[in-house]
Order: sequence, then structure tokens, then C-alpha cells
Amino acid sequence: MRIRNALAVTAAAAGTLAAIATAPAQATEYSSSLKIKGVQYDAPGRDSNSCSSGNTRDEYLTIKNYSSGTTVNLKGYVVKDAVGHKFTFSANHYLQPGDYIKLRGGHGTDSDTNNVVYRQNCNFIWNNDKDSIYLYKPSGARADVHSYTKSANDRDGNGYISYHG
Repeated sequence: MRIRNALAVTAAAAGTLAAIATAPAQATEYSSSLKIKGVQYDAPGRDSNSCSSGNTRDEYLTIKNYSSGTTVNLKGYVVKDAVGHKFTFSANHYLQPGDYIKLRGGHGTDSDTNNVVYRQNCNFIWNNDKDSIYLYKPSGARADVHSYTKSANDRDGNGYISYHG
């Protein structure tokens, strides 16, 4: 009788693994403390990537450390969009458990105290209609991924989408 139960459990586990393997990318949970908390993909106002008067600073990605006890250094983490525009965290930025950082467009001074890192680039990275956001660990392993469309994911039309709460 135990052998049958073991076989049934094995078959059920295999079915679960098959279901996970076929799940869409945004439904996959990666083994990472860092996750994408949300994205302001459409900066308020008319888009302007002028470094002096544009609004690329108002486009940002929030990354949060969801660990309950591990501090994570962002150095070496990579953020990419669907077509390969990317940003690599080249300096040490330590996120305590429960802490977050906003990766903003435009130029500015990075500040762990103010939870902000600037891409030092005045071009927008996220598309206003649809895009995919990838977060990679320094090892190259995927930490998190989300795809969005304005019509399906931004119901209130404010240009912000929240993930992972």
C-alpha cells in the first residue's frame, strides 16, 4: 500500500513540475530575495528625454529586498527591458531586509539614505504601451521578471504597476 501511495505522490509531483515548467515567465517565482516591487513605466506629463528639462527622472523601477534576515548588495545586478536596454548596478548599494531602492532615469546623485539610484541616462527605458522587465543576479541567474501591457495591467491609467505588494 505504501508503494502505491508513493507512486501516487510521485505522479502528482511530476504533474506539478510539468505545470510549473509550462507556466508563463511572470508567474515563475525565482529564488531571490530581490524582486521587482513596481514600475512607473509612464512618467507623468508629456515624455521628454531632455537632460535639462525632461521627465525621465519620473520613470522608475522599485526593487525590494523581501528577505526577512539577509542584507543584499545590488552591485552586479542587472535590469533589462524586452529589447535589451540594460542597467548594471556598478557600485555597492546595500538593501536591508524589507528595504527598497528606486532606479530612476536621468542624472542625479545615488543615495542609499534616500533609496535612489540614477541610471545617469536621460533616455526612457520602459515602453508606454507594453514591455518586459528582467532582473538578473550578478551570477547571471534570473532574479525576477514581469511583462505588462498598459491596457491589461494599468487599470487606473496612472502609469504605475505594482508587483509583489
